[in-house]
Amino acid sequence: PEHGTIGLAGSDDRSNDYFFTFSNPVTPTTLYYGDGKEIKPIRKQKDYFDASGVRVDQFEAISRDGTRIPYFIVFQEEMAYDGSNPTLIYAYGGFNSATRPTYSSLTGIGWIEKGGVYVIANIRGGGEFGPAWHQSALREKRQNAYDDLFAVAEDLIFRKITSPERMGFYGWSNGGLLAGVAMTQRPDLWNAVVIGAPLLDMKRYNKLLAGASWMDEYGNPDVPEDWEFISRYSPYQNIKKDVKYPTPLFITSTRDDRVHPGHARKMAAKMAEMGHPLYYHETIEGGHGASSTNPQEAEMRALMYTYLKVMLMD
Repeated sequence: PEHGTIGLAGSDDRSNDYFFTFSNPVTPTTLYYGDGKEIKPIRKQKDYFDASGVRVDQFEAISRDGTRIPYFIVFQEEMAYDGSNPTLIYAYGGFNSATRPTYSSLTGIGWIEKGGVYVIANIRGGGEFGPAWHQSALREKRQNAYDDLFAVAEDLIFRKITSPERMGFYGWSNGGLLAGVAMTQRPDLWNAVVIGAPLLDMKRYNKLLAGASWMDEYGNPDVPEDWEFISRYSPYQNIKKDVKYPTPLFITSTRDDRVHPGHARKMAAKMAEMGHPLYYHETIEGGHGASSTNPQEAEMRALMYTYLKVMLMD
């Protein structure tokens, strides 16, 4: 199999024997054995959705400054290149965290199995290509991560895979900030945006919960020189009354102990006051993941994918 995630499971410095795992968006985690001569699968986890006829490929988009941004795309082999395919992009782009193409039963059941195209964008700010990839989206360079996402979306349109009417974005935590920026900076690219456990008021993020520990990543909004570049993208400060935005879905938790639910609450309230339609879901339990039990996770994901299907599919 191609276009996936490999991990070393075991090796021996006195022989050629080794074990490794492989998974990708249509292949559950599989344990392989190798001895230097052959490689064979040993055991595979359960398939949770029908991935027959579904392919995984990798393309590149060119960002605003000329940087090549890779992204993985999961799609039906018979997909028509006519701009009509419902497409969901996921990205994170922060804290040196690499976004890998792995198997997700939730994404598979909720989106891929229903015929949706799924995209994993490896934008700057993450750790996919070492420290420089992360550092190129720190502080005053943060806009690079957002431009990378927009480049991927525009590349999908250029390839006639989808169109703004059929494209959505999903992000969580730092990715929720990314979703907020995607909605406020480029509302023309999306018809659905899932803004999960987000940072949105970057003027006050450092005063809420763990926010002060993230100033190396974003900058200190209390320092005028830092606020000058933070203020250009902070979603709460950049929402406007006279702009047409995609109708977003905000998801947060009352018990989030990492990103304060006040970010989502005040952003939703400001949008509603301006007359913008929106959906808002706040769980009472669950912490930063907005769910603490399997039933809560199932309910939250069902709500999210129902929203995406209503907004992007016929």
